[in-house]
Amino acid sequence: MNELKSRLARLLLELSYKEGDFTLTSGKKSDYYFDCKQTALNAEGGYLIGRLFVEMLKDYAVQGVGGMTLGADPLVTSVTVVSFLEGRPLPGFIIRKKSKGHGTNQYLEGLANFKQGDKVVLLEDVCTTGGTLITAAERVRDAGLEIVGVLAVLDREEGGRERLKEAGLELNAIFTRQELLAAGK
Repeated sequence: MNELKSRLARLLLELSYKEGDFTLTSGKKSDYYFDCKQTALNAEGGYLIGRLFVEMLKDYAVQGVGGMTLGADPLVTSVTVVSFLEGRPLPGFIIRKKSKGHGTNQYLEGLANFKQGDKVVLLEDVCTTGGTLITAAERVRDAGLEIVGVLAVLDREEGGRERLKEAGLELNAIFTRQELLAAGK
């Protein structure tokens, strides 16, 4: 797995990591920006993220994975495909930012693959303050699923892990910023 993490780190630094002056979704200012979608939508990047997440998911007894659109869309897809190829198929769901407003008026897409009480893990590209994940978790719980963990590509180590823990969610990440910078060398 170390070789996979090194390859992913190099791709993330090449495609997703930018230094400069940025304002994040949380409103915080930062000297770097991490746009994971650039790597997750790259063929090799998507595969590597899927492989690493599927490896991490071996520590969880779950029936599937999901996350908030748009950042988690390619992550969920990569995990569902890789999990199938590795003989432990895990279905996915996507959480809408707003309910459909018609038909079933639901927040979650893909629920036909789940039953009430199924255990799931949330996937996230970047965790900063944890606010998006807490909103996502509320919608998932309202849909009748039980969240047993959160996996992220990058933990910015800016309070998100602690805020999630207060909300009853445990975060595990492929990288922290320092780990990413060190692994990409």
